Amino acid sequence: MGKIIAVVSGKGGTGKTTFVANTGLALAAQGHRVLCVDCDMPLRNLDLALGLSDRALMDVSDVAQGRCDLSDAVVQHHRYPLLDLLAAPAGTGWQAPSPEQMGALFEKIRQTYEFCLVDAPAGLGAGFRLAADHADSAVVVTTTDQTALRDAQRTVMELRRFPPGSLHLVVGRVQRRMLHALHTNIDDAIDMAGLPLLGVVPEDSDLAYALNKGITLRQINSYSARAYENIARRLTGQRVPLMKI
Repeated sequence: MGKIIAVVSGKGGTGKTTFVANTGLALAAQGHRVLCVDCDMPLRNLDLALGLSDRALMDVSDVAQGRCDLSDAVVQHHRYPLLDLLAAPAGTGWQAPSPEQMGALFEKIRQTYEFCLVDAPAGLGAGFRLAADHADSAVVVTTTDQTALRDAQRTVMELRRFPPGSLHLVVGRVQRRMLHALHTNIDDAIDMAGLPLLGVVPEDSDLAYALNKGITLRQINSYSARAYENIARRLTGQRVPLMKI
């Protein structure tokens, strides 16, 4: 039985979509069957982060509402065959799935994949609930900015139904120079969010280059790609020390 992991954030720009893409790629590279689901309707970007721009013909709403099978809608990654993408709808003319339809879809996914990473839209609206309500666990992605940390606290309050041990924090876009300038550290982020730390991801200038080239961070041996590899190993139960920023 696979595991559904909702990846959420209180605000945009924290690196949530980048987390889903690169952690999914790392899990697939380590031999796990992985599905990345884009629930950011209709502002999908997960295909770009995976280097699969505009390859999807069908989307999550098509599968959830019974217009096609899951196997017909997913796009297999050309470099990592154990990773599939289920894209979000784009443009107009689509209808959001109901909570019951999403629950049934996630149950199908559990039967096929070891891990499913769900890219939830930023904020706490209906899209957030569709992604989180039927998940088995959740990862809250934040940065060290005070606004992001405050929104992370609010997000955690909306995830109270999850049992202990099923909620984790990832601090992304970390800049060592900025931490020193603000006299803050990762412990402050952990304390404010009130969650155990799953990983720390450094700010990476290679990200914009990779997105513009339609390639992944793993393809250019990016510094931050190592952080996602460590996070993937922790998700599988391995004990891996935090990388130094």
